[in-house]
Amino acid sequence: MVDKTELILICLVAVALLAIVARKIRIPYPILLTVGGVVLALIPGLPAIQLDPQLVFNLFLPPLLYPAAVYTSWRDFRANLRSILPLAIVLVLVTMTATAYLFHGLVGLPLAVGFVFGAIISPPDAVAALAVTQHLRVPRKIVVILEGESLVNDATSFISFRFAVAAVLTGSFSLGQASLRFLLVAAGGICVGLAVGWLATQVQKRLDDPPVQTMFSLLTPYVAYFSGERLHVSGILAVVIAGIYYGWRAPRILSGRMRLQALPVWEMVTFILNGVLFILIGLQLPQVIHALPPTSAMHVAKLVILILSALALVRFVWMFGATYLPRLLSRKFRHKNPVRWQHTALIAWTGMRGADSLAGALAIPFVLTNGEPFPGRDLILLLTFCVIFGTLVLQGLTLRPLVRWLKIVDDHVTQKEERLARLKANEAALARLEEIESSDRVKPETVARLRADYEDRIRQLRSQAPHEESVIGLFSPDFEELARAALQTERDTLIALRNEGTINDLALRRIQ
Repeated sequence: MVDKTELILICLVAVALLAIVARKIRIPYPILLTVGGVVLALIPGLPAIQLDPQLVFNLFLPPLLYPAAVYTSWRDFRANLRSILPLAIVLVLVTMTATAYLFHGLVGLPLAVGFVFGAIISPPDAVAALAVTQHLRVPRKIVVILEGESLVNDATSFISFRFAVAAVLTGSFSLGQASLRFLLVAAGGICVGLAVGWLATQVQKRLDDPPVQTMFSLLTPYVAYFSGERLHVSGILAVVIAGIYYGWRAPRILSGRMRLQALPVWEMVTFILNGVLFILIGLQLPQVIHALPPTSAMHVAKLVILILSALALVRFVWMFGATYLPRLLSRKFRHKNPVRWQHTALIAWTGMRGADSLAGALAIPFVLTNGEPFPGRDLILLLTFCVIFGTLVLQGLTLRPLVRWLKIVDDHVTQKEERLARLKANEAALARLEEIESSDRVKPETVARLRADYEDRIRQLRSQAPHEESVIGLFSPDFEELARAALQTERDTLIALRNEGTINDLALRRIQ
């Protein structure tokens, strides 16, 4: 019999193998994790695992949201706020309301329970959006809108989730009070996020110890989240704002050593937490399924189809209505802000749910204040997983052929900007070398060596076409291939010297 510790270790290995397979077959790993969760649910004899609902919020959500916020481009985010905020706030509330009434009408549970379910499945997931869009060759603006939406909408949905759960627990709800409370909670979360982001940058810029700095960076989202919760404001929004502020300031205050160490750590943390969430839902699915009546399979299947259809319909109606209605009413606005219908269709279809919805479903309390079971908890958990499975697999796997069918092509904005930035940076560095040489502070041969290096880089950058992907590597592909071959020869020689006893392991590691 496998105990719980062994089971978690086995499942983590399975998550790693699924990620390797996903990379080999070039599909986003959240899709295979979802499939893995289904397979896990079908294995008989696995032990039951249950987490404290509040622990799911406290442990998983802050580190899942924070890195997505840190790597958000503030310039692009701010430039597309007109498109992002309606999606992240209004569309979430509209989707939540439509789903709540549909759930209430089809299942017969109280409307407040419907709003709990609607709040959980209304927001597209940040990690899923990043995983899916990073391999799509689409205009940068589309990626910015999708990532910005999935980042901000979590705050909207989880604030609404808390209100809905409170309504179920207390049996009372006031729209006026909830609306005012929503604004206060959101404003407070923004203030807390700015304060924590500022504090994090002040701490980081005074340190030059990558392990300690990485530890502080891992703690920052938790500090933002718990500070917000202690002050009874949005901890989720505090995490997002702290991440955006810190991400804007990080390039100036962090050393290269810190960036090289922190990035793999954060990638590992995000990957493990996503995998563990899908494992947990997989381990709980058998209990959920057994708790439902034996004749409810067809009913659940119909519910899932109707809910998925409603989610897609609401998103499509909103996207085309919000995009083209203002343009129909104003010719000036139409000519000033042209939008291709293919781009609108792609954004409308890209609404994958993921780990955030899983965390919300797992965070539903087990019992009410009077000790009775939370109504419909098992059904909500099952439906949430089915919605995630449906959106990730159906929409995630069809995005690439949809992009080809719509004839959407990359605008190469990032490559062009990167090429320009590299060129200007190298030209500025070369000019600085000339100033230093004229001051007679260094040897001429040292300056000549560096000058040749910078002149070679500038020549390569000026000769490249702006859309060439090789700009990311700075030099041409054949140059990089030669450089890698030479570096491999150096590595083999060093290891041979170590094996012969000519150098010790410490010298080898320092050179590496």
